[in-house]
Amino acid sequence: MQPHPSVSCDDTETRRLLEFSTNSEKSRENRQIAVVIPCYRVTQYILDVLSRIGPEVDLVFVVDDKCPENTKDLVRQKCSDPRVHIIEVPQNLGVGGATMLGYRAAMEKNADVIITIDGDGQMDPALIGKFITPILKGAADYTKGNRFYFLENLQHMPRIRLLGNAVLSLMSKLSTGYWHIFDPTNGYTAISGKIVALLPMDKISKRYFFESDLLFRLNTLQAMVVDIPMKAIYASEESNLYIRRILFEFLAKHSRNYLKRLFYSYFLRNFSVASLELVAGVILLALGVIYGSVRWLQSIIYGVPATSGQVMLAALPSIFGFQLLLSFLSYDINSTPRSSIQSRL
Repeated sequence: MQPHPSVSCDDTETRRLLEFSTNSEKSRENRQIAVVIPCYRVTQYILDVLSRIGPEVDLVFVVDDKCPENTKDLVRQKCSDPRVHIIEVPQNLGVGGATMLGYRAAMEKNADVIITIDGDGQMDPALIGKFITPILKGAADYTKGNRFYFLENLQHMPRIRLLGNAVLSLMSKLSTGYWHIFDPTNGYTAISGKIVALLPMDKISKRYFFESDLLFRLNTLQAMVVDIPMKAIYASEESNLYIRRILFEFLAKHSRNYLKRLFYSYFLRNFSVASLELVAGVILLALGVIYGSVRWLQSIIYGVPATSGQVMLAALPSIFGFQLLLSFLSYDINSTPRSSIQSRL
């Protein structure tokens, strides 16, 4: 992971001017900022992405995820930025695996904040300052991009991505407990090094479920997550994430994480009135629905209408159970972590 000098990937004079204008700010912050770029089939865009990373960044890790286009060789030959380090992966790990490999490399360099951006040019490196500022100020532990914030930008987003991301966002809210965020599969993120040190790296999903699974793990730490409004750039690049292909896979994994989160938050680590509401609500609603369904089938088979008492025996538990579950949902939404845990670590 050593820098590889060759042809410069940026304008030297421009970089000098930018460095001069930000030197005083960096000396006040005195923080180590690292960028991780997982690369797979992005040779057409990677040099431009590297050239636009500003002087606020101290380290850049280009993770060649067994790219068939040999991104590592291109960067070695064409980029002389001394901040750039190349990480070669012997076998394809997926975006999550490559990102976590970059996390480990950044932590070895004592990075205080680690940013992840894609190498396909859809994420503007000029926004890095906005992503790291809440973390540096202690107002967040993790920040992520939200392409849905500016409504006028949605007309440029492919319709299948728009619908797919909306569905995935709803599933993510349930499984992660972060009800205030949107666009969970957005790969433009920043995270505190202190939080990375607490993550169970070996347990986090290594493929496209990485961002959603990471949010679930952050919730178990009660980390503060903040959405950063951003614009996505859609040009000739092709996304490797196909919504229709991964929708059912994500549904299964979100369901698993949702059940695990409920157990961790409301039974293992804590037990409250919300825990009782959840249990009682599920039991009452299930009894009401089962009893009502049985009586309804009997009425159809034997042609005997249900009595008013039988209807009430099905309706009342269902109504009360539903109300209890709504109350639990309200409690869960209000339990979203709202303060950074960096200062407590």
